[in-house]
Amino acid sequence: MAGDKTLIFTDGAFDTEVLNSDVPVLVDFWAEWCGPCRMMTPTVDAVAVDYDGKVKVGKLNVDENGGTAMRYNIRGIPTLLLFKGGKIVEQKVGAVGKADIVKMIETHLTAPKPVSVIS
Repeated sequence: MAGDKTLIFTDGAFDTEVLNSDVPVLVDFWAEWCGPCRMMTPTVDAVAVDYDGKVKVGKLNVDENGGTAMRYNIRGIPTLLLFKGGKIVEQKVGAVGKADIVKMIETHLTAPKPVSVIS
């Protein structure tokens, strides 16, 4: 239940794929039985396409990967966590719109350094 650009995260590879990533990582904690989670899938998939190459976007099924869900104290789903440099920098709980997700990502994208002009 993920688009072509949406990654699937697991307990076993979470540290490597998320915490050690060179780019920000958006993780959607979800479950098959969760209606709001299923409603968010097209939005998360669209964000994955829009930010391909800039941000990793993926889903972690809390029923299949309970260790990671417990590690981050996930109590309600859907929960979106944005990691940068191995740390949580943003969190949203509940179904949110694409604009909310974009805002949470854009705040943490590294802006290009300004070029100084010598005159």
